Amino acid sequence: MNNSQGSANHYQNNDYRTIEQTMEKLSGGTRRLAAQLTTSATFESLWNVLTDYDHLNLYIPNLLSSKKIYKKNNNVHLKQVGAQDFLGMKFSAEVTIDLFEEKELGLLKFSLIKGDFRRFEGSWKIKKINNSSNSSLVYDLTVQGCQWMPIGMIEKRLKKDLSENLLAVDKQAKKIQLN
Repeated sequence: MNNSQGSANHYQNNDYRTIEQTMEKLSGGTRRLAAQLTTSATFESLWNVLTDYDHLNLYIPNLLSSKKIYKKNNNVHLKQVGAQDFLGMKFSAEVTIDLFEEKELGLLKFSLIKGDFRRFEGSWKIKKINNSSNSSLVYDLTVQGCQWMPIGMIEKRLKKDLSENLLAVDKQAKKIQLN
């Protein structure tokens, strides 16, 4: 991932993690954000966390609920509700997403079926880093708010959320790895 917007380094519990982020401003108030984390968590534990759809809200910050409403083979539909405190106001958004699992590629691709956004699509990708015991976890999101949603004002919040989501998945993956 090219890092044109800078990166943040995180030191927690003597576990070195690097988060790199990029953001593109697309037409019509659309933003494409990507964040990448290098982790010692295993591919299997990361995959298990990301595909535990009915429990994602237990460790992903600001995700109030996550419910699998359909599954056939590697196609899943999820209904999720997220919430934020933004400038002292409570903001929540609901989405129903179509998700496609490609475990052999370490890829979870999702797109909006319906919800509080005009566009909400992206992917989670897990890759083993060559000649290393580490993995790379990438979260890519393209989002376009509704007319009443000032995307420019919340893009800073979106960037923060992407990092927090990656760290939350990493923490949970390492926790289940120990059990």
